[in-house]
Amino acid sequence: MKRERGLPNHPGSRPLYVLITLLTIIETVTIIAQAVHLATAISSLFEGATLSSQVPRIILFFMMFMVRHLITFVKRSFTQRHATKTATMLRKTLLERVERLGQAYISKEGTGKTVTLAIEGIQDIENYLHITIPRMFQAVIVPAGVAIYVWTVHHTSAYILVGVIPVVIIFMILLGLAAQKLADKQYESYRLLSNHFIDSLKGLETLTFLGQSKQHGTKIAKVSKQYRQATMRTLRMAFSSSFALDFFTSLAIAFVAVGLGFNLIEGTMPLLPALTVLILAPEYFLPIRQVGMDYHATLDGQIALREVEQLIQQGETVPFTENPAEEIAWNEEKSISFSNISVAIDEQDVLNSVQFSFHGPGIVGLVGPSGSGKTSLLHTLAGSLQPYAGNIAIGRQKVSHLHRDDWLKQIAYIPQRPYIFPMSIADNIRFYAPEATNEDVKKVIAQIGLEPFVSSLKYGMNEQIGEGGRTLSGGQEQRIAIARAMLSDRSVILLDEPTAHLDIETEYELKEVMVQLFADKLVFFATHRMHWLQQMDHLLMLDHGSIVESGTYEELRAKESGAFHTLTKTMQQRRERL
Repeated sequence: MKRERGLPNHPGSRPLYVLITLLTIIETVTIIAQAVHLATAISSLFEGATLSSQVPRIILFFMMFMVRHLITFVKRSFTQRHATKTATMLRKTLLERVERLGQAYISKEGTGKTVTLAIEGIQDIENYLHITIPRMFQAVIVPAGVAIYVWTVHHTSAYILVGVIPVVIIFMILLGLAAQKLADKQYESYRLLSNHFIDSLKGLETLTFLGQSKQHGTKIAKVSKQYRQATMRTLRMAFSSSFALDFFTSLAIAFVAVGLGFNLIEGTMPLLPALTVLILAPEYFLPIRQVGMDYHATLDGQIALREVEQLIQQGETVPFTENPAEEIAWNEEKSISFSNISVAIDEQDVLNSVQFSFHGPGIVGLVGPSGSGKTSLLHTLAGSLQPYAGNIAIGRQKVSHLHRDDWLKQIAYIPQRPYIFPMSIADNIRFYAPEATNEDVKKVIAQIGLEPFVSSLKYGMNEQIGEGGRTLSGGQEQRIAIARAMLSDRSVILLDEPTAHLDIETEYELKEVMVQLFADKLVFFATHRMHWLQQMDHLLMLDHGSIVESGTYEELRAKESGAFHTLTKTMQQRRERL
């Protein structure tokens, strides 16, 4: 997405700019005609003409007035439509690029920044395109047209009007650069605040459990204060620049008025041209003043537009293949193999030469200490992380990554904390299978043990849950996630410690349901729980992004000096202390 002459260049921009140019030229003509008719009527009345004789002039004045505001309305309608369409396009492209960049980008930049850019940032861009762009055309065309007409009437006044512009521009550039610097700092503070807020929400339960909520509240207050101070500095600069702009334009109008007054006193100039120039002088500076005020009001939109364009261009360089020539079709006759797979996030390796092969259905356990690479391996399997080295083989087909629609349609992902959408229980369960019938949903609800809970609700499975609806316990949320996977009947299931935040009784209840779900599926299961390990057909022991051991539970337990044996011994001791 490129810029031409400082103006955003999006689909439909050029026809809009041509239309705005033509309408602004017509608007300039109506402004001059409006001033001429008003000045003619007033000067004629001053010279003794009757009011009835000036009615045609007054009618023409009001006609020009109406045409001028009709043109403003038309420009506003077209620019609003274009801004809304562009904002929608940018948001869609932004989300596609974030998906393409995957977990690496989100981990580097933060969830808060991504969410803020996609919601508030795009809204700021829409305001910028809708408000500022038309004013930029006005700030060039209207003063130029007015200055040319004033020059034909009174040369000195035209020189004063034109001579003030360089002074105003230089002063506004200096203030604008300072305001831009402050706005960048403010935006950076806002990103920090949004990331901090999102992370705080995610860890609120843990902070409360550890008794650290009050201490963390102090940190939130500190970040909020930094953002408030940055905002106030930006506002002070904006008010200063607005004052300076108003001061110089008012001074220029005063010089014009004084010069015209001396000419009238000396009798060297008639009243009609002097009054016409005096009426046009404020119109000359009005578009410039509006652009100056809008510049600060829409500065966030300009910054957000720059961020979005950079992100979109960054996403375009990621060589993901969206439409592969040969589709991946997983079945129990095939195998999946990783050959020397290495993955980096923010130039730091999270997987290093990972190599394994597994054939057909079964449960592959991913074990290892925190930060060993289990989640990164799952994200690679889910296609959200792209390896920079190595190959992946599904059957006989080799691919460089799994960010492919055909693969994504075959996997179901159950994280530690599944996201509950603000919709009904049934629609949440239909996440992977939107075409499923109510009977299918009821059957799954019964299988996961949610039937007593759902039956107790006023609207049953149509009860609204998630944000703004009924809250669920951790166990109920996990059952919803499992129900999604069961209803989808997908061949590959990825689980990232789905029972880590559940009490042991709830976990054992869900275990029976999950074991049924795993039948005839290929499952990659990351866990710290000892009782799950014996359910695994194969275990991959990770440490610092590498697979240090692999084999069955019995084989790894038999290696008394192995990393798995040490890990399970540590886990057992920790469990005994609890």
